[in-house]
Amino acid sequence: MGLKAGIVGLPNVGKSTLFNAITNAQVEAANYPFATIHPNTGVVKVEDERLLDLSALFQPKKTIFATVDFVDIAGLVRGASQGEGLGNQFLAAIREADAIVEVVRCFDNPDIIHVENTVDPLRDINIIDLELILSDLDTVQRRIDKVSSKAKGGDRVAIQELALLEKIKAWLVSEKPVRQMGLTQEEKNLLSATSLLTLKPILFVANIQEDGYASLDDNAYYQTVVERAKRDQASVIAISCEIESQIAQLNGEEKQEFLTSLGVSEPGLNKLVRATYSLLNLSTYFTVGQDECRAWTFTSGMTAPQCAGIIHSDFEKGFIKAEIYRYDDIKTLRSEQAVREAGKLRMEGKDYVVKDGDIIFFRFNV
Repeated sequence: MGLKAGIVGLPNVGKSTLFNAITNAQVEAANYPFATIHPNTGVVKVEDERLLDLSALFQPKKTIFATVDFVDIAGLVRGASQGEGLGNQFLAAIREADAIVEVVRCFDNPDIIHVENTVDPLRDINIIDLELILSDLDTVQRRIDKVSSKAKGGDRVAIQELALLEKIKAWLVSEKPVRQMGLTQEEKNLLSATSLLTLKPILFVANIQEDGYASLDDNAYYQTVVERAKRDQASVIAISCEIESQIAQLNGEEKQEFLTSLGVSEPGLNKLVRATYSLLNLSTYFTVGQDECRAWTFTSGMTAPQCAGIIHSDFEKGFIKAEIYRYDDIKTLRSEQAVREAGKLRMEGKDYVVKDGDIIFFRFNV
């Protein structure tokens, strides 16, 4: 299953620098607004040490990582919802994303222009929020106009949807994002035809100074973002986009030496990908063998047949059973034979809920 995260923020906050680091691509990162006009997309593999370990054990012909698509969306500005700065085009790009990664500037640098002239993370977040809220208001009103006639005609689903849309409209008028409403899954299903920007899960990336990792507790800008994230039921991670762009250019020992000098064990980008996964309640199962070892992304809570369908729809239709063992078991025992002999391999049926770290062989008949 594909995952697309849209990277948003005001101009000159570090979005394109972060995107360059994520994809090791060379996207223009200029010191002026709207350097990014057309959204750039990069496919990034999800570094998973478990898959590397399985590959070392099975020595397959291919090792295939799970991936995340990151989309670098041009900087939003005040009035984007009314088309300012090509705003409608950029908002449409966000609408296509599964999750929002919002880069927030948390550093001072007089050489890098801020579109609002001063650095104020809370103000910047509020600007983005308001533009997304205004865009959602327009979307909700258009949907209300569309379903009203059906509701008046007595259509039960339309009546339910209209009532929900009116409740959402009132919430948006109070300038609060829909994700804070605590909608049930049933209510979210009613909104399937209405792609609301402020209902999408959001991750704040606090772009800190290059020497800022050791002093996050003292970084007032960062702490402001942390407090706002709590209110918004969002996640937040601190990354120096400039450092990540430097790390992306290094290989092997050079990279590890640089990370050690920073006092960190891994690139911030690894944390970003994991945080994005967590944001969408995603997990990973594995298939292994001599031909390939592969990581598969699934939504937590999916059953074995549903996970089989991620590989191919025929697997789900003709599902018989799944042979399953845990990564932790083969990590300890070091072979499938040892896992079998230890009684750690089991057969599961259609009701089994797949867990992160399961290694699965699906049996099916079509």
